[in-house]
Amino acid sequence: MNATVIDDRRLDRLRWKARRGLLENDLLLTKFLNAELTSLSEIELSALDQLLQLGDNDLLDTLMGRKPTSNVAIAALVARIQST
Repeated sequence: MNATVIDDRRLDRLRWKARRGLLENDLLLTKFLNAELTSLSEIELSALDQLLQLGDNDLLDTLMGRKPTSNVAIAALVARIQST
């Protein structure tokens, strides 16, 4: 199996994990992923995977800046999402 197939599967999995129960999360993440997903670095993809492990309310609080994170990579990704 080549790297492109694996990468496509990983991106598809991240898109699936980004589908959330709260409309606000869905809107923010969908807009960001449509614009930026294929340009994310390995570090940013890992940070996104970690970010998507949060529950819906914690995720929204983090994305809205109400609940800052001490993880530098996640904080940078959140800033990028907010700027999209």
